[in-house]
Amino acid sequence: MSQSLKTAVIGAGVAGLSAARELLREGHIVTVFEKADHLGGTWFYDPRTDSDPIGLDPNRETIHTSLYLSLRTNLPRQLMGFLDYPFPDRDSGDHSAFPGHQEVLWFLNKFAEEFGLIELVRFNTEVVRVERVEGKSEFWVVESRSLDSLRQEIFEAVVVCSGHFTEPRLATITGIEKWPGYQIHSHNYRVPEPFRGQVVVIVGFGASAFDISRDIARVAKEVHIASRSPDVRAIKLANHGNIWLHTMVKFVSEDSMVVFEDGSSVYADVIFYCTGYRYHYPFLETNGIVSVEDNRVGPLYKHVFPPALAPRLSFIGIPEKVTGYHLPNIGITMQVGSSRFIG
Repeated sequence: MSQSLKTAVIGAGVAGLSAARELLREGHIVTVFEKADHLGGTWFYDPRTDSDPIGLDPNRETIHTSLYLSLRTNLPRQLMGFLDYPFPDRDSGDHSAFPGHQEVLWFLNKFAEEFGLIELVRFNTEVVRVERVEGKSEFWVVESRSLDSLRQEIFEAVVVCSGHFTEPRLATITGIEKWPGYQIHSHNYRVPEPFRGQVVVIVGFGASAFDISRDIARVAKEVHIASRSPDVRAIKLANHGNIWLHTMVKFVSEDSMVVFEDGSSVYADVIFYCTGYRYHYPFLETNGIVSVEDNRVGPLYKHVFPPALAPRLSFIGIPEKVTGYHLPNIGITMQVGSSRFIG
């Protein structure tokens, strides 16, 4: 066994729970910090939304999860578990190949209970600062806030598992400052009812845009999807009477018009950004050794370890799409390659 280290894991979602289990197996002393009062990270459904629907206000009240009520996995359940802990069925659960988010949350809680992870978690505890101890490169100070109190502790390693589906990234649209309609990012979407009878323009055509456009179309008057794909042409989608596909938005105007690059236009009530998220680690202080530029965290070896700080600082769950890999043993062994859980 490698040296046993006092290790802080930030976040009790998929990445944090899987990292905590592997660290525990290798004999490390693990503390998991979770700012919510529950496990699951982004897989916990919360009907609340941010106080700013597009996320521009730095002082807004932030809700961590981006789950909408109708969300189902976009991978079959056979790939949603861990290689040595498959996604099981439960008698009263959702047995479909692509289960709903409730089933994923149940699975994560079962996983945490079976491997003794729940007692490692400090709930309602937010990490506000992580920084190397001055003059001691192998030690980190972790400052956390619980209720109204602040606490500082020294750890020998820190594993960042706080996710990257909370801080909205927006598209740049000419004229948006004077456009009078309502704007929202997919992070703050929960149910379709608020869009009943409205004309909605969705910017982006990834997984969330695909889901949300069809969810909203059940109640909206019209849904228009703006895609950056060079092969897109303006068409009405087959089998959908009120969904149209367009090229990207070219500009918007003060009279509520949205003009697309192909010359088509609509008068819209809502612009809906399905434009992804930014990596955001406001608590981490590394004096520029680790940076987030152009929505890329780096430099990272294997998307996990900053070379100058390895293995005492690491990031789990950075890639958006991954099929898993096995990390070499360089001091802290975390076999995240055993995890094929895509969250």
